[in-house]
Amino acid sequence: MLRSFICSLCLCAISLAVEAQTDSGATPSSIKTLTLKQYTDYQKGPGLEQMALPATLNKYPMPDDVLRLKKELKLTDAQVKKVTAISQYLQLKKTEIGQSVLRNEKKLDELFQTGKVDEGSITFYGNRYGLYEGEYRTTVLQACYSTYNALTPLQTTQFWKLKKP
Repeated sequence: MLRSFICSLCLCAISLAVEAQTDSGATPSSIKTLTLKQYTDYQKGPGLEQMALPATLNKYPMPDDVLRLKKELKLTDAQVKKVTAISQYLQLKKTEIGQSVLRNEKKLDELFQTGKVDEGSITFYGNRYGLYEGEYRTTVLQACYSTYNALTPLQTTQFWKLKKP
């Protein structure tokens, strides 16, 4: 009896530990491998901050950050137009790649669900994630580079003095 009680207690503790590790408040999305939050985040596109680190840590600014400080930096109309175009293209690519990831995830789910999965399809769809991430990172870093080149050296220095952490 004591042994059975101890086993029950252990099983209860294990199940509580497993439940604590999972996001119990996570609402499922239409793609069962993603939570609703993940799905919504991908619809908007992946975050920029981590992708931009090689640039931003080396003083190449993000276009939206520059646009927020356009008055303080005394950007010309031509500079505002150029940086705005960079920002809009970045947003377009962000959304496009997020949608591609969602389509890819849905296809993988479908292949496994229907039993039509094989090693080739796993490799194909798995590698596409790397391509999407690489394309997105390239776009983010190019946006930082182009934004840097749109500014004068004085504006770049001023930007980093004004930028809030």
